[in-house]
Amino acid sequence: MSIVGRDLDGRILLVRHSYGPNGWYFPGGGIRRNETSEQAAYREMREETGCAIVSMVLVGVIEEELSGAPHTAYLFDGVVDAMPRPDGREVIEARFFPTHSLPEPLSPRTRARLKLWQARKS
Repeated sequence: MSIVGRDLDGRILLVRHSYGPNGWYFPGGGIRRNETSEQAAYREMREETGCAIVSMVLVGVIEEELSGAPHTAYLFDGVVDAMPRPDGREVIEARFFPTHSLPEPLSPRTRARLKLWQARKS
């Protein structure tokens, strides 16, 4: 599950993790047992950035392969209520960027999710 969190100026929130490949990602993560995808989105945003997300809507569902296994990913969109504060453990950097000036490298999954989000906004 990934979340396209926006500020009131329309900039999008991206994070860099302390683990895995170097790159910028949307906040997100796994869905726990007995948790809905929406509940997971609210929880992950709070855990990774210290922010809440409001007016959240489901943008799409992505069927993909993750580590060689089928995986269903949910993409949400919403407004972030504050400036992000990375947790310093899992997320080492969290910043808003204008959509016309995104940082590199963006992960391939982030690019695919961004494309789906932009198609919905058109």
